[in-house]
Amino acid sequence: MSLRLIFMGTPDFAVPTLLELVAHGHEIAAVYTRAPKPGGRRGLQLQPTPVEQEARRLNIPVLTPTTLKTPEALAEFASHDADAAVVVAYGMILPQAILDAPKLGCFNLHASLLPRWRGAAPINRAIMAGDAETGVMVMKMDVGLDTGDVAMAERLAITDRMTASDLHDALAPLGADLMVRAMGALERGALQLTKQSEAGVTYAAKIEKAEARIDWNRPARDVLRHIHGLSPFPGAWCEMPIDGEPARVKILRCELATGSGVPGALLDKRLTIACNDGAIRILELQRAGKGPMKADEFLRGTPLKPQLRLA
Repeated sequence: MSLRLIFMGTPDFAVPTLLELVAHGHEIAAVYTRAPKPGGRRGLQLQPTPVEQEARRLNIPVLTPTTLKTPEALAEFASHDADAAVVVAYGMILPQAILDAPKLGCFNLHASLLPRWRGAAPINRAIMAGDAETGVMVMKMDVGLDTGDVAMAERLAITDRMTASDLHDALAPLGADLMVRAMGALERGALQLTKQSEAGVTYAAKIEKAEARIDWNRPARDVLRHIHGLSPFPGAWCEMPIDGEPARVKILRCELATGSGVPGALLDKRLTIACNDGAIRILELQRAGKGPMKADEFLRGTPLKPQLRLA
């Protein structure tokens, strides 16, 4: 036995779940994803989403509607006669009529321990807030923002070494396995749902570029978590004096270090930077217009003198 599913997802994070559902014998009637966007070296070629690329490789029908709110969109969605829909970082709001169309409902994989970090950027926000753990949850969707009843969860520790990219790559396969187990339980009629707590609700607002500038007046661990929570995109940045001119530099990876000084001061020749309380050592960074590079590589081409200030 297997379920007939509609899969709705867009970025790399959603791909492992699609692949695992197929591998476990579920029938994917259709894949819904966002429309291709201009990309490529000159920005002229339309680039299909990672989910669309995998779906076409698997010969699964792909739909890229710009809205799900029209009668035509609902009719097309209902025509797939799906038992359930699986939603992973799709990027569009599902109206009530769509949620009601599959026989058993729509189920979302969310990258946080709900009700903490409902919303758009749970991976980034968990790191930036200094959380000790996060996880993935399967939730039966309702019209609220990540407010549906929760079915299953897996937890994962967040270390100070983890960037948003690291955590993304750890949670994606964990979530894929969780969703497969959830769909197996749904198929057997054994999936149990629990209402979310009203306590501990937080919202993971979309990351804005305006919050990416590093504030060296914060404690070192807060600075580290800010940097790692925004790595690699949009990238936390500061201005570094290079050849006598301030240059914008993204800091992609760092570690806690010993030392103290005026916040933003370079303390040694290893890119140790003073914070308000403690210091961090930069491990990987990126100058505007250049690729990411390790600190040692950067210092070979850009010698810096201790006591210069980063802003």
